Amino acid sequence: MWRTRAAAACVICRSLANSSYGMKRKSPLQNLHLVSRSIRHPCYPSSKFQRPPLRISVQLFSSLNRLPLRKTKLLNVKYGYQFHRNFWLARLASRLLKLRYLILGSAVGGGYTAKKTYDQWKDMMPDLDEYKWIVPDFIWELDEHIDFEKLIKALPDADDLAKLLPDFDKIGESFTSLKGFFSPGSPGETVFRATDQGYDNDKQYKKVSDKEKVDQLQEELLRTQLKYQRMLERLEKENKELRKLVLQRDDKGIHQRKLKKSLIDMYSEVLDILSDYDASYNTQDHLPRVVVVGDQSAGKTSVLEMIAQARIFPRGSGEMMTRSPVKVTLSEGPHHVALFKDSSREFDLTKEEDLAALRNEIEIRMRNSVKEGCTVSTETISLSVKGPGLQRMVLVDLPGVISTVTSGMAPDTKETIFSISKAYMQNPNAIILCIQDGSVDAERSIVTDLVSQMDPQGKRTIFVLTKVDLAEKNVASPSRIQQIIEGKLFPMKALGYFAVVTGKGNSSESIESIKEYEEEFFQNSKLLKTCMLKAHQVTTKNLSLAVSDCFWKMVRESVEQQADAFKATRFNLETEWKNNYPRLRELDRNELFEKAKNEILDEVISLTQVTPKHWEEILQKTLWERVSTHVIENIYLPAAQTMNSGTFNTTVDIKLKQWTDKQLPNKAVEVAWETLQEEFSRFMTEQKGKEHDDIFDKLKQAVKEESIKRHKWNERAEDSLRVIQHNALEDRSISDKQQWDAAIHFMEETLQSRLKDTESVIEDMVGPDWKKRWLYWVGRTKEQNIRNETKNELEKLIKCNEEHAAYLANDEVTTVRKNLEARGVTVDPCLIKDTWHQIYRRYFLKTALNHCNLCRRGFYYYQRHFVDSELECNDIVLFWRIQRMLAITANTLRQQLTNTEVRRLEKNVKEVLEDFAEDNEKKVKLLTGKRVQLAEDLKKVREIQEKLEAFIEALHQEK
Repeated sequence: MWRTRAAAACVICRSLANSSYGMKRKSPLQNLHLVSRSIRHPCYPSSKFQRPPLRISVQLFSSLNRLPLRKTKLLNVKYGYQFHRNFWLARLASRLLKLRYLILGSAVGGGYTAKKTYDQWKDMMPDLDEYKWIVPDFIWELDEHIDFEKLIKALPDADDLAKLLPDFDKIGESFTSLKGFFSPGSPGETVFRATDQGYDNDKQYKKVSDKEKVDQLQEELLRTQLKYQRMLERLEKENKELRKLVLQRDDKGIHQRKLKKSLIDMYSEVLDILSDYDASYNTQDHLPRVVVVGDQSAGKTSVLEMIAQARIFPRGSGEMMTRSPVKVTLSEGPHHVALFKDSSREFDLTKEEDLAALRNEIEIRMRNSVKEGCTVSTETISLSVKGPGLQRMVLVDLPGVISTVTSGMAPDTKETIFSISKAYMQNPNAIILCIQDGSVDAERSIVTDLVSQMDPQGKRTIFVLTKVDLAEKNVASPSRIQQIIEGKLFPMKALGYFAVVTGKGNSSESIESIKEYEEEFFQNSKLLKTCMLKAHQVTTKNLSLAVSDCFWKMVRESVEQQADAFKATRFNLETEWKNNYPRLRELDRNELFEKAKNEILDEVISLTQVTPKHWEEILQKTLWERVSTHVIENIYLPAAQTMNSGTFNTTVDIKLKQWTDKQLPNKAVEVAWETLQEEFSRFMTEQKGKEHDDIFDKLKQAVKEESIKRHKWNERAEDSLRVIQHNALEDRSISDKQQWDAAIHFMEETLQSRLKDTESVIEDMVGPDWKKRWLYWVGRTKEQNIRNETKNELEKLIKCNEEHAAYLANDEVTTVRKNLEARGVTVDPCLIKDTWHQIYRRYFLKTALNHCNLCRRGFYYYQRHFVDSELECNDIVLFWRIQRMLAITANTLRQQLTNTEVRRLEKNVKEVLEDFAEDNEKKVKLLTGKRVQLAEDLKKVREIQEKLEAFIEALHQEK
């Protein structure tokens, strides 16, 4: 079947190849069926189908011509598939393709025109980029930091909000009832109807007297006032709870952002810096603060606690509890907490455990601030209290004024309290909160006279009468309380007068119960009912509002003036610095300490740069100076008195073993430790030329002493050193002539040094010789003459017996004494023995030096173990062993120093510097001088001025 179709296709291909067309178009061969293209033509040898060349006409036609297509006559194929073409489909396709290109071109042209029009309109619009500053930057980035969908889900539903909101229907009913009280036809109309319609109903109102009408009216008004006051308090409480709930939900659902400090916190920081800078509170510090003063046990602390709404101060019955000024910064916050300025711990004031801990901490700080022999302190304790509903202000609670010094107090306690109170109150911008006990006679008050002296016009004084409940019970005439509140009883003036109740006599009562008791008392008090006291003059809440308003008013009036004063002070200090220290930077005490710290650490690091050769030379030299006396006196001299070499070596080995086990390692560690100290001290005290700053000398000396005091050598060092030294001393094999000569040289130097010392001792014993007596005109003392005669006699004894032992026998001492007595010299036997020790020592050292000379050529005999030789050089071997032990010990100690001890010393230095950095008193003591103090003052004044300016800017923004 496929063969038949292939043959038919070949015939068709040939007929098409031989035909020609008049118009320019593709060969029909290209439009053959796909099958014909895939057939291998037998007529062509090639495996691929090759198209024969077409014969086309030379005449060219335009593409716009519409020439009729000629019909092509195809040969009939008898077998296989018969090919068939439809030319009308091709014509239709070509028309559609032209239409598509027209549509596409129109779309492209229209798009280009639209884009050009859009660009023209865009160029005509103004550029709004310059006005982006109107909208804050965080608005553009708000969606990046806040998940609004999460926030919407976190917000309460409408039903929950309805529960949290107050009942407006009840509030409306209350206002309606109040309106109806004053309107005709109301239940309260009876009082007013008596005045309006008195002439019509005389018989009905004759039974009610005028006094009863007034009492009834006052009770109604007071009841209404208390009713709406409770309603207002309830609304405020609900508002606090709602805000607290929103803040808590914000903590959970919103990304935390760093909040700016509140206005009162900024102001409190300025006061804290001022308290450190100006401890004496002189005229430079005129920033406002509320100063709480009063007699002892007048209720100052209780008033402060009611304002802070927490029992935060230690209490005592009749005992002085406030021993130092306490600055309390009150501010509003979602949680009722307290924290100290220098601590990050927050005390939860809603928990009794935290309240007890806070009171205990305040008491401890007070007692620590009081110096030995004193009762009160001028050091200020700074405390911040935050909570819902607190009024923003800064209060300073001062020790209570006393009239008598009791036992247990310092004699100057009364004067000290007066001076502290005056120092705070003489600030012209300080608000004086004068606390007076209402339960005692007014004539017993001391503080009122003090306040009247500080503020005669009463322009910044607020008077507070405490314990009004007790005063109402005990005072026979209530008008006396009215006189106090009206300012007619005391010889002092005030901006305002307040009466409060701050307790029921029980220190365990909560603030809430005291507030309820205070409201209940004033609700039923005759002082309000009889109009002796006005409603705005009672309760600690009204007092807190009044004090806060007065405080902020004073702040706004005076803060800019104080900022200008500090600006002038800063200019004066900067001018003084430029005149005195023009080439030095203004480094305060902390910055100077950091600079000194870096220098000290650099000097400690210099210890690691000391060469090993230098360490070993110093260690070897110092160690030999320490042990040479023991080696010569206790090892070498006793061994040299023996008769033969075997006994000499045995004695030396025994004594060296004893010395190594007991003394040598300890002595070596002491030498290494002292060497480290000397090198460390040398680096610390070494002046660096022009760069040396003597202001650091005291600090460096203190750091050096404290670091050395703390440093302890590694305890295991002695054990390892003992083994190394023992092995070194056991080795007796000298390998070459160079080591032999080095040992002889070492022995000669040692013996010559000892001989020189012995000659000096003998010269001091016998006095100057004849040359010095003639040249310097000096003579001998009587004792020196006796010593000289004894010396001459003993020298004769040695000449007679050159192999004499180291000690004199008793009969020899007697012989020498008798010989001297025969010449008229009386000598004590002890003097003879003492002189003999030095004479024999000199003789022995000279003999040993001569022996060293002989042993210079003895290395050959040493290698043969001195066989067939009368020369014995065992003492050379001993000194070689000592010398080798010193070198190995010095190398071991050097390794311990560089690998361990220098690093441990560096660690100790860092610890000492860290301890000194935390101890401000230590820094003040070690870094002193006019330059340091001037830099400190300049830094503080700059900091105060900058914070004041930031506070003033925030204050203006709040307005």
